[in-house]
Amino acid sequence: MEPSSGRLPGLEATRPHMEPRATCSAAAPLVKRPFRVLVGVTGSVAALKLPLLVSRLLDIPDLEVAVVTTERAKHFYSPQDVPVTLYSDADEWEMWKCRSDPVLHIDLRRWADLMLVSPLDANTLGKVASGICDNLLTCVIRAWDRSKPLLFCPAMNTAMWEHPITEQQVGQLKAFGYVEIPCVAKKLVCGDQGHCERSSALGSYSQEHRVLSIPRAQLRAKVPP
Repeated sequence: MEPSSGRLPGLEATRPHMEPRATCSAAAPLVKRPFRVLVGVTGSVAALKLPLLVSRLLDIPDLEVAVVTTERAKHFYSPQDVPVTLYSDADEWEMWKCRSDPVLHIDLRRWADLMLVSPLDANTLGKVASGICDNLLTCVIRAWDRSKPLLFCPAMNTAMWEHPITEQQVGQLKAFGYVEIPCVAKKLVCGDQGHCERSSALGSYSQEHRVLSIPRAQLRAKVPP
């Protein structure tokens, strides 16, 4: 069963109308909160590595993780193997019943300090580059605060990667200020020998090191309470 009823710790406080009243600093000292990473996962076979990616992120002290999944991505992993709050399209609509209810994709973009889309399949790459936002994940990305880091890890067959439109779309995401995690060369899951398979964030040691080093670097900066 897809986990969907949980609420992110601290999510309520991200809504302007839910902000608590200010209190005396002597009576209520500021408590450092965890650094918040929102992982987006799309329908590439590299989504098999989602549980591993989440596990590695949770190994970083003072880090809090949540996941937004597309419907097609669910084919590649078991929700029971993902030990954090997992959001999908149904949650967006189930949470909103009337005008005073929360809008999940806005709450998530406020909640997160960093977003990591891994893997980013060819379909979602095209959507994001074109501004299409027809599911929870693409709505979060469209509403993303571009003063915060957004990393993306393209994942597709070499033949798809070499299509001329792909370079344009990746370039568009970079123009938005998003950061690409470079590809690795390896044998494709379909059996093809590819010189530039697009893999997940944990496709190689160098990729893993870069992806995990960014939240660590952000943690060293000041995170608002």
